[in-house]
Amino acid sequence: MSRARTAPDNAPTMTEHPLQPDADPVTEEQMRAAWVGEMPSLTGRVEVREYDPGWPRLYEREAARLRGVLGERVLALDHVGSTAVPGLPAKPVIDIDLTLADSADEAAYLPLLEAAGYRLVVREPDWHEHRMFKGPDTNINLHVWTPGSPEAARHLIFRDWLRSTPEDRRRYGELKLALSEQDFAYVHEYNNAKAPLILEIYARALAAGGR
Repeated sequence: MSRARTAPDNAPTMTEHPLQPDADPVTEEQMRAAWVGEMPSLTGRVEVREYDPGWPRLYEREAARLRGVLGERVLALDHVGSTAVPGLPAKPVIDIDLTLADSADEAAYLPLLEAAGYRLVVREPDWHEHRMFKGPDTNINLHVWTPGSPEAARHLIFRDWLRSTPEDRRRYGELKLALSEQDFAYVHEYNNAKAPLILEIYARALAAGGR
């Protein structure tokens, strides 16, 4: 997943919509502050693959494990990101949004997840109290949110829009494949490079009445 931060000059303006992402690029300083431990650098180019129909099955397997670990604490669980959009090229990383009663209350869920092999890698108290975990085996980004999180809502809007809008799905896929041929030091640089088109797509989706 990536944050939409930098708007292109010709992007539709959606400044009054409460779910419009901000337009500030993510800085290296911000990402270093968010990482639990040392922020990893890329050891090669970002890997982007053609869509794999096996990705939803990996999500379902992970979702079943998370529900088994957390039980009734799970308020919502969603497959998001590019691997959730049939036909869209993606990094082979399953993005999952997990909504709990309070993502800031780590004592209520962190020990359970760690005991099951999940590892906390990102903590962002100043950004929607976002937490991110890596999984015990499947390559996942498990994002933890609190009910009403605007970022979790945006993830669903973006996913559903790309599922139903072939032209934007094509443009986004082509951009990702092109960027995978470029050299970046960190993943957030790759995400920043995608941001102009992401904001443009958000503007259309929100104008069309995205949830």
